[in-house]
Amino acid sequence: MQNIFSTPRNSSMAIGEVYFWTATIYEWKKLLKPDQYKEIIIGSLNYLYQKNLIKVYGFTIMPNHMHMIWELLGKNGKELPNASFTKFTAHEIKIDLQNKHPNVLEHFYVNEKDRSHRIWQRDPLAVQLLSRSMVEQKLDYIHNNPLQPHWNLVKNPEDYYYSSAGFYLKGETKFPFLSHYLERF
Repeated sequence: MQNIFSTPRNSSMAIGEVYFWTATIYEWKKLLKPDQYKEIIIGSLNYLYQKNLIKVYGFTIMPNHMHMIWELLGKNGKELPNASFTKFTAHEIKIDLQNKHPNVLEHFYVNEKDRSHRIWQRDPLAVQLLSRSMVEQKLDYIHNNPLQPHWNLVKNPEDYYYSSAGFYLKGETKFPFLSHYLERF
């Protein structure tokens, strides 16, 4: 099996290109285990989709990271949608932690010039996908991620709610921001 990171990577993305993108919670903490934080992510993706700023071809939200296959369609004001996404979701999660779980928020304290807390690690992985076969390889990887022995979240990819596997394998339409990759490749 080919290593998913064997294609060239960088942390910057360009409008009009498709990327396999991985964002990780600071220090790999399992902050995304509660569904309420996954729902913040879903809400942000819906918002960016409704503003016609992104197309999402696949995703999975794991307890401490997420993978997406997406295309940035335009800037959100002065910033790319991926920056808006991480900024918004970090802010919303931080507010919830401040209000309901201040002891947990302490684990995300950082002494940085521009912030006191960090939710997402810096420099998410961005790998440009140049072909249909590359997209299919990454979709297979992200859909099977919840089945990995160290996660063991479900028995079948399509049974994991916070994933595009149900969209592809059962025709589910629970996430309006999803587009089929064959529309692009």
